[in-house]
Amino acid sequence: MAVKIVIDSASDISVEEAEKLGVTMIPMVVNFGAEDYLDGVNLLPTQFYEKLIESDDLPKTSQITPFRFEEEFDKLTANGDEVVAITISSKLSGTYEGAKQASEKYNGKVFVVDSLSACIGERLLCYYALKLIEQGKSSKDVKEALDEKKQKLCVMAMLGTLEYLKKGGRISKAVAFVGNLLSIKPVVGLVDGEVKMIGKAMGSKKGNNLLTKLVGEKGGIDFSMPYGTIWSGLERTVLDKYIKDSSALWADHVDDVPAYIVGSTIGTHVGPGAVGVAFFANE
Repeated sequence: MAVKIVIDSASDISVEEAEKLGVTMIPMVVNFGAEDYLDGVNLLPTQFYEKLIESDDLPKTSQITPFRFEEEFDKLTANGDEVVAITISSKLSGTYEGAKQASEKYNGKVFVVDSLSACIGERLLCYYALKLIEQGKSSKDVKEALDEKKQKLCVMAMLGTLEYLKKGGRISKAVAFVGNLLSIKPVVGLVDGEVKMIGKAMGSKKGNNLLTKLVGEKGGIDFSMPYGTIWSGLERTVLDKYIKDSSALWADHVDDVPAYIVGSTIGTHVGPGAVGVAFFANE
């Protein structure tokens, strides 16, 4: 009997990457006007940002249904294997409830973890789960460990523009106008499962410094656990600058800093030009 991992595309793990990792990725449907796409399958991040920049309206993402989860759970448990499913935060999508509902028919063979996160946060939990499985942990043990460790998971990012928060109705046009005029860079984080403003700075350099300061306030990065950086858009220049500006975080710990592009689920709200970091806190 093996333990299998199921994850949704809000993790920004593509179907191709999922196959390499040995996990099952269930894609969300992303709607751009009259066109529907499968996130991470026929809509990769670069394609998403090309469409986002060209579109007047924000795309919409559909939650994954219980039926879709059941299809995958049936396949994975058919030979006696058990499943741990990791989903986007229940406060951002109904996907967790769909997975939870689907899991009830499998008599304790399927466990569902509400990541209380998204994008790289889900990814890091997935990496940790795979590490636990390699150590021979049971599905129940994996779920319990993820539920414990997710409390120390930190995801924070500096936005490059206020335009998409304005389009999504999260800030007013007036606030966006003044913010852009003054080159204010908001810093957002996933806090208790929701995207919240955790700081702001004037200009990119001060924004990078603020990110580094916020990492320090969490006690720093636990390098024994998965960690990484993120960027959004069509190129990663802003991320390279952040990694250079925050070199004190990585020095004496790693040679190469893992970097991942933000996909459609969170990219819709932050837009291009964001840069961030995710880690398990030492505190």
